[in-house]
Amino acid sequence: MCELNKVKKAMAGNKVAFQELVLQEKDNLYRMAYIYMKNENDALDVVHESVFKAYKSIKKLKEPSYFSTWLTRIIINTSIDFLKKKNLYDVVPVDYEEVQGDINHAKVEERLDLLHAINQLEERFKTLILLRYYKDLSIKEIARDFNCPEGTIKAQLHRATTKLRMNLKEGTVYEKDPKRNGTN
Repeated sequence: MCELNKVKKAMAGNKVAFQELVLQEKDNLYRMAYIYMKNENDALDVVHESVFKAYKSIKKLKEPSYFSTWLTRIIINTSIDFLKKKNLYDVVPVDYEEVQGDINHAKVEERLDLLHAINQLEERFKTLILLRYYKDLSIKEIARDFNCPEGTIKAQLHRATTKLRMNLKEGTVYEKDPKRNGTN
């Protein structure tokens, strides 16, 4: 209930409450932007732009309990707009050398496989997969956000997961990457 009060305060113009809410969401916002943008600088630009848009329009938020979902939609829309402006829409380069950390090589490969496969999906399918499995939103919440029937979301999510499985199974995501399919 504390979070709901913060959202209401932010909607009333309380800058500190808004800042606290954004700080709580910052890691998720960055990850979501990075999935679309594929590089740190662009992802940070998208996050900054999205937070600015959210701050300007927080008073228009209809339901305070959906703050996180609302903010995620802003990130997704801003990412897509940014890609369109840069004519990068549908371009999905992944720099395998950028992946660092203590995660073992096999785990990194699995994550990159999945990320690459997700990036091959149409934008609507990619967004549905991210909202359902990354943000863990219910079908009902997604349907509300897209303003369409739950049955439509279920059908599209089924198509998206089927396409994602096909991409992973067939290895089609690597056809253009000689490093990944063993040809040099």
